[in-house]
Amino acid sequence: MVLDDKLSIVIPAYNEEANIRMVVGRVRAMKPSSEIIVVDDGSLDRTSFEAEAAGARVIRHPYNKGNGASVKTGIRAAKGDYILLLDADGQHAPEDLDRLLEHMGPYDLVVGARTRDSDSAKFRDFGNWVFRTLASYLVEMKVPDPTSGFRCFKRDKVMDFIHLLPNQYSYPTTTTMSFIKAGYNVKHIPIKAHKRQGGKSHIRPIRDGVKFITIILRMITLFNPIKIFMPLAVLWFLLGAGYGLVNFFFANGKIPNGAVLLISVSVLIFLTGLISEQIAALRFERSNLREYGREADRGRSEEETVSRLPETYSNQAQPEETAARPGVPTGPRY
Repeated sequence: MVLDDKLSIVIPAYNEEANIRMVVGRVRAMKPSSEIIVVDDGSLDRTSFEAEAAGARVIRHPYNKGNGASVKTGIRAAKGDYILLLDADGQHAPEDLDRLLEHMGPYDLVVGARTRDSDSAKFRDFGNWVFRTLASYLVEMKVPDPTSGFRCFKRDKVMDFIHLLPNQYSYPTTTTMSFIKAGYNVKHIPIKAHKRQGGKSHIRPIRDGVKFITIILRMITLFNPIKIFMPLAVLWFLLGAGYGLVNFFFANGKIPNGAVLLISVSVLIFLTGLISEQIAALRFERSNLREYGREADRGRSEEETVSRLPETYSNQAQPEETAARPGVPTGPRY
C-alpha cells in the first residue's frame, strides 16, 4: 500500500465548477495527507475558485490546451513518488482509490478498467472496443480498457514517456501501451464508472471522429508497427502473385504489369514497416537508457554516502584523541 504522503493525486479539469468541489472533497476525505493537484485547463467558469475552496493546489493554464496537456502539467508539478489520475466529472468514485493503490509496488501501472455495467454512451463503447482490440493486438497482451483516465503509476517511470503523451484525450492509451512495451508490470482492476454528476461532456462525436482516426494511426506508428505493415504487405503480395499466376497458366502465358506492380507495392510496404519498427525501437531504447542512468546515479549516491562514513566517524573521534594527548591545549583555536 502506498503511504499517503508519497502520493500525488492529479485531477485535470475544464469548466467543471459543478463537480470539482465535490470531487476534491471526497478525495480529501479519503486521502487527507496526500497532495491534491487540480490543473485548470483555461476554464471559463469558477473551476479554479471551487477547487481552491475545497483545499486543492490549483495550477491554471492561460488557455485551453487539452486534457493530455493538463495531465502532463500535473505530472511535472507532482511531488509524490506515486501519481494517481482522476477525472473531474465525478464518474470515478474516490472510494475506489485504495483498490488501485494496494497493488502499487509489484506493479508499475494500475488501471481502473470500466466494467460492462458502467454508465457510458454507446458511441464511447464502440470507440473503446476499437481501441481495446487494436491495443491488445499491438502489444500482444489483453488490454481491457486502454482509454480509462482512472490510473496510478510511479512518477519516475512515467517521466520516461511524458514526451510521447499527446495533448488531447488519447494519453491513457499511450501510457498503457508505453508501460507494456517497455516491459513494466501493468494490472487492470475492474471498477464501475458512473454518470457525469453535472456539467457537459467535452467529447464531440463528429469533431473527435477525425481525431479518432489520427489516434489509431499514432498507435500503429508508436507501438509495434510491423504487426500492421506485415499483414498489408502479405495481402498485396498474395494479390499480385495470384493475379500473375492466373494470367500465366490460364490466360496468355505472361505475367501482367499489374501483378508486378502489386508485388512491388508489397515489398515497399514491408520495407516501410521495418523502418517504422526500428524507429519505434530506438524511441523506447532512449527511454531505457534514461532509466539506466537514473539507477547508476542512485548507485553512485549510495556509494558516496558509504565512503563518507569512515571520514565522518574519524572527524567525530578527533577531538577526543586531541584532548587525551598531554601538552596539547584544548581551548578554542583562532
